[in-house]
Amino acid sequence: MSNDVQLTNMKQIDDLPENTHEPSKPYINDSYVESIESLDKVDDDDVRQRNGGDVVKDVEKQNAYDSVDDVDNDDSKDYNMCSRQVLTIQSAVVSLYINNEKWIWRIFYILLAILFVIYFAFAMNYHFGDEGSYRLLGYTVLGVFLLFMHFAGPYIYPAISRCTKVFEGKNSARNARIIKWLLYIIASVCIVTTLIIYVVLETPNNLVSLAGLAGFLLITYITSVNPAKVNWHPIFWGLALQYFFALIILRTQPGYELFDWLGDRVTEFLEYTDAGSEFVFGPNFKDHFFAFKVMPVVTFFSTFIAITYYLGVMQAIVRVFGRFLSFCLGTTPAESLNAAGNIFVGMTEAPLMIKPFLPIMTLSELHAVMTGGFATIAGSVFGAYLSYGVPGNHLLSASVMSAPAALAISKLTYPETQKTKSSDDDYNKMVKGKERNVIEAASAGASLSIQLIANIVVNLIAFLALLEFVNACLTWAGNRVGWEGITFQFICSYLLYPVALFMGTEFADCRQVAKLIGIKTFTNEFIAYEALSVYINNKVNYTKYISAFPNMTDSDLWETRGDDMFLIQTNETLVGGIMSERSEIISTYSLCGFSNIGSMGILLGGLSALAPERRSDLSSIVLRAMIAGNIACFLTACIAGLFFQPMA
Repeated sequence: MSNDVQLTNMKQIDDLPENTHEPSKPYINDSYVESIESLDKVDDDDVRQRNGGDVVKDVEKQNAYDSVDDVDNDDSKDYNMCSRQVLTIQSAVVSLYINNEKWIWRIFYILLAILFVIYFAFAMNYHFGDEGSYRLLGYTVLGVFLLFMHFAGPYIYPAISRCTKVFEGKNSARNARIIKWLLYIIASVCIVTTLIIYVVLETPNNLVSLAGLAGFLLITYITSVNPAKVNWHPIFWGLALQYFFALIILRTQPGYELFDWLGDRVTEFLEYTDAGSEFVFGPNFKDHFFAFKVMPVVTFFSTFIAITYYLGVMQAIVRVFGRFLSFCLGTTPAESLNAAGNIFVGMTEAPLMIKPFLPIMTLSELHAVMTGGFATIAGSVFGAYLSYGVPGNHLLSASVMSAPAALAISKLTYPETQKTKSSDDDYNKMVKGKERNVIEAASAGASLSIQLIANIVVNLIAFLALLEFVNACLTWAGNRVGWEGITFQFICSYLLYPVALFMGTEFADCRQVAKLIGIKTFTNEFIAYEALSVYINNKVNYTKYISAFPNMTDSDLWETRGDDMFLIQTNETLVGGIMSERSEIISTYSLCGFSNIGSMGILLGGLSALAPERRSDLSSIVLRAMIAGNIACFLTACIAGLFFQPMA
């Protein structure tokens, strides 16, 4: 039988026409050629539309043509019988893969799922009850939920739309109004009840933060572009979501433990950066803390984000958060997706996911996009802030809470007055990365961090140098009239004192917090968090110090010298003094955003590159958006101050 097949193949090759001008071509399976030619007839956009953008046929088509070209350029006379058989088998395998690619991958994913189920069952049976088993269970539940939303979403959302047909018809307006006000009443009752239980009865001093929140909203409303056109629905629900997030995270035991656990896991994950840093810079890399400890974290996390983006995990998470925000606040899909994206990625990366919509967005939508970027931080720099000793659980909760706050404050300061062109179909039009495999995605993410790190480093050098120069000039000018110690931070400590007070900061710490806000707004948040880390470390050292002398009074332990604290027993000086735990947490939330002067240029340049025709519109609203981003951070800090409870 094998001899007959061999003779048949030999006859097919011998029957090939000879060409005196070109090398003769070896035999190629007809189905292989037909499958290649059929690819020409398929429109790539249609393929992507049918497969949700997950299958990229143009890559396969190019690879197939490359294979044919390689074969065409070879001389069949150089092939022996074995080579010809290998070529025949090779072409048949490629043809089989191309013709059955969808089913092959489906079978692969099914087998992968079966193997994971087997592993999960054995793992749960082997040991259940420790932190690792709960972690595996949590990851599995999250993965199943995302997969369910990915595959069942196209069926669930139309079903929800059918259920909302109660709003259509003769009584649609009346029914919608009844349900809307019913939800308003339920949410308001819940807010008032929890305020009485958790704040009025337990920590009444925290009500200062509630007054500050009302003050920030009033100022924003008075300075709104069009106060008469303000739609209070997204504002109410944006603040309500922020309130309930804070209630769960800061006042419920499961919520606090969950975010505390997440913060520890993120810190643990980012510490793997040290392996690469030590290999490149040596065992003493921490001696140059910022350059060799903090900045490599940016590279590692940027690589991780790029991988999740390539795998589609990031898009799935952002899509779920975006739909949730849009459903609650009534905002458009594009601005909701951007706000959700800002929780995980930076202010110039999140708009990439909504790039097709930027040219047709209204001014209010563009303002919401910019405000969301200013009000949050990027995941790639998250680890850098953790390196300063900032609590990870509070950074995480600040990132989540600021997303609805940014949309709410944006719609208050720049209300919608135009008809949007966005639709629910926009959720399925998110731009996907063009990398061909996970290795390329990881490499691209690492390379992308080069520009980010360079931007961070040069900005820090420039702004720190400028700040030192400004302080020298102010000190010199003050000395001319007998005023010593006049610096930029000193001026900010008085100018921004009301802002710190409104957020609920302790009276003794208001000037220190005001300094941090001024540094963050007029330089950047890196410098501000570095300054905050000084207070955090001082508090740690002070706690250790007083525990070593338990029987002494405060007057015997320390004394103030200007803004510094002098430790009498150890003859040490804590430069800048210390802050209370409440003030540290409020500072953490208020600084958690890119809303500063330098970021205005970065965001304006990034969005202008994505939508050049909107450059003038973006330029006209960037300052207002930066201020709105700051106010959103202040609102988040107010909510955190409202629910603050000293640690036992």
